[in-house]
Amino acid sequence: MTDTAQPRHKQLQCLDSRGLHRTAYCEWGDPANPRVLVCAHGLSRQGRDFDTLAAAMSDVYRVVCPDVVGRGRSDWLTDPMGYNIPAYVADMVSLLARLNADTLHWLGTSMGGLIGLGLAALPGSPVSRLVLNDVGPTIEPASLQRIGNYLGQPAHWASEAEAADALWAISTGFGPHSPEQWLALTRPQLQPDGAGFKPRYDPAIAVPFRLVTPELARAGEAMLWQSYDRLSCPTLLLRGAESDLLSQATAQAMTERGPRARLVEFAGVGHAPTLVQSDQVQVVREFLLAP
Repeated sequence: MTDTAQPRHKQLQCLDSRGLHRTAYCEWGDPANPRVLVCAHGLSRQGRDFDTLAAAMSDVYRVVCPDVVGRGRSDWLTDPMGYNIPAYVADMVSLLARLNADTLHWLGTSMGGLIGLGLAALPGSPVSRLVLNDVGPTIEPASLQRIGNYLGQPAHWASEAEAADALWAISTGFGPHSPEQWLALTRPQLQPDGAGFKPRYDPAIAVPFRLVTPELARAGEAMLWQSYDRLSCPTLLLRGAESDLLSQATAQAMTERGPRARLVEFAGVGHAPTLVQSDQVQVVREFLLAP
């Protein structure tokens, strides 16, 4: 008998420029439920970030939390230039074909939001509700510089506690968390490495990140706004009130064009809300389940 209160670990094969790679995902709730919520994580994170939200939503949805390639339990790519948003969208199309959902809702944090934006903007997209968590078409350069300072850097920690402290030092924008909450978010981020641990992602995801020039960034921003303006599904925009990635001006513009997103800000939080706190979960639940 399936235990719907615990995540089920699954995987599928996806195509890339060098062959096939394995994409892992966790599934919560009734495996036969045709009502599906996909939760996609940020740049260097993984699908278990959504354990709290998935458990809270699994009474209504089959909740699917993928590890985007190069992260978590998914394979690493031979060619690091395959780490890009269009390729991730293609992987998610393969995942959606596997899920065979009648109703599909998407929640994405940061990079996961950009993947959802690309997917929802496609003609004939199955995404009927979209939650963008602290991300929009315009990414503030200061946040890219901050992320670039640690992304892909070698790291080794002797214990889970040491890793938790080190990861918190670069993640204070997530907002207040209890020690237990932060350790729960940290453990899936760790890969055993000899007598200690290292980050559970391919350091090579930093290669294309560091090749982005101001000119490429401007071109990408224009394309993202075009995609955003094509959205027709109800859209919720979450923002940490102190976010350095999603500015207040960009968030306001997103409420006035395209799908005219509903904006909710969380005080005392930067980039990005983890959707662990009960008030954050409640905002998501009310939006997704609204008539």
